[in-house]
Amino acid sequence: MESSETLKTLYTSPVEQSDGTYQITVPDREIASGTLVEGETYRIALISTATSHTETTAPDSDHEAPHDEHQLQADSPPVVEGERRNVEIEHLGDQGDGIAKVEHGYVVIVPDTTVGDRVTVEIQQVRENVAFAEVVDRLT
Repeated sequence: MESSETLKTLYTSPVEQSDGTYQITVPDREIASGTLVEGETYRIALISTATSHTETTAPDSDHEAPHDEHQLQADSPPVVEGERRNVEIEHLGDQGDGIAKVEHGYVVIVPDTTVGDRVTVEIQQVRENVAFAEVVDRLT
């Protein structure tokens, strides 16, 4: 999957029916962070999540993030800095970095990987819409 350089945000939301129309809810964090502006018009691309093969694992016991951070709200990123996860690289970004997805379609960028790689990563930086991670182990 290629993404446009004008990509503003990426999140997962169900399609819901209401009064004979179908709606996709925009999370409050997208407006609060200034990523999207209420009243503006945006082009929307829909991507099925049915083919996602990403796996998550519990963080290592020596993980430094407090346990409370793992009980995140639905509007928070589903990862925390220092967390370790097993992921599968699904796509390559414009800069050649691997792209994995975790809960709710949240994107994790992983340098030095290619499509199909299964790796254990450590989350280095977390933003509202994307996280950046480093490979700590290559899985078979």
